[in-house]
Amino acid sequence: MNTLDDNRAADTSPPLLPNLGPVVIRLMKGVVYRDEQETTWQDLMLLQSQVRDYVQVIGLTLVLDETDGYAYLHQGDADADGETLPRLMQRRPLSYPVSLLCVLLRKKLVEADVGGEEPRVVLTRDQMADMMRVFLKDQPNEARIVDRIDTYINKVAELGFLRRFKKDTGTFEVRRILKSLVDATWLIQLDEKLEAYLSHAAAD
Repeated sequence: MNTLDDNRAADTSPPLLPNLGPVVIRLMKGVVYRDEQETTWQDLMLLQSQVRDYVQVIGLTLVLDETDGYAYLHQGDADADGETLPRLMQRRPLSYPVSLLCVLLRKKLVEADVGGEEPRVVLTRDQMADMMRVFLKDQPNEARIVDRIDTYINKVAELGFLRRFKKDTGTFEVRRILKSLVDATWLIQLDEKLEAYLSHAAAD
């Protein structure tokens, strides 16, 4: 007959880890956010080393930012032997206006961090339009300018750098994963880049 001590001994086995497959599949589909996919995020925290080992076999690296709460898979240009790898994830070049908006949004993140303000950066469509107007070629048709800016905002949202609020479609949160696109190297030269964008606009 089992004793109480026997039962306690049986309960000392380590807890079962979550299944690796669903976590990797989520990452293969795109960015995992702590505030949007809580269960997947919690599983990822438990399986970090296993995920890193698994995706490394196919030439991917897990990028995980616990502070800002996002994770994604990054593919380098070559494997450990220096051989070029076929791309699993398509690279899409950004147009001038879209890259401009990304830089302006990244600057807003910097301002929020330096100012110690609310960690989330929330902007309206009109605020982003005002930010972009000075960099875009002047046109007599204001409606056309607004339509173009809406297109750029929607593109940045498609890329995952803006999250539209469900109850207010004209308001967006700037996602902190934008830091991985516009990194510290960019920030050092941020003012110079904005000057270059102004020169680009003046030349058009």
